[in-house]
Amino acid sequence: MSASASNVLNSSRSFSARQEQILDAAEACFVRSGYNRSTMQDIAKEAAMSSPNIYRYFVSKEAVLVSIADREKQRSNDRLGRFEAVGDKHSALMRIIEYHHLDITRAHATLRLEIWSEATRNTEVGAIVREREKAGQDWFVDALASLATSPDCDPHALFEAISALLKGMIVCRALLDDYDAGPVVAQLHALIEAALAGQMPKVPQRKSSVDG
Repeated sequence: MSASASNVLNSSRSFSARQEQILDAAEACFVRSGYNRSTMQDIAKEAAMSSPNIYRYFVSKEAVLVSIADREKQRSNDRLGRFEAVGDKHSALMRIIEYHHLDITRAHATLRLEIWSEATRNTEVGAIVREREKAGQDWFVDALASLATSPDCDPHALFEAISALLKGMIVCRALLDDYDAGPVVAQLHALIEAALAGQMPKVPQRKSSVDG
């Protein structure tokens, strides 16, 4: 694992049991009604607590969202750490694909879309999402570089392709009732094996307008 990935994976923030309860309740509200339509009163009701009491733990709905994004980042980092601890990088890589294929529920995928959407408007949420993305990129590129069997393998280009497909799986999981990720998983496996062997299709260079 690269030094930068290790530094991010080691960063963490702890939440009290009561805060965890509120964050779980907020997630349920955000998935059901969306972040913008949910209120602190909705979250308090979902958490089975009084509206005034919830402000002892979070000063605003925005603070709740930031904490959810931070908790999601921590969980992602912990997951990468567990996969890394397996010792076999190829198995860890396949486990990540399996996670996106089998483990992510529609509710979790919907929550991810809510966080991504708010990351475009909320600078603090955006910073957390970018930090999470950077940690994931560092981990993937490091793993792919170590697994490459050809000098023609480009770990960064391969990561971009994998990342786009994994994100697409999350979007489809959130939007489609009967989404089947099987074909995408098969494509991912084929892409990874070919790219590691230096056989990733080359992207044609776009012709410049000045070339006529």
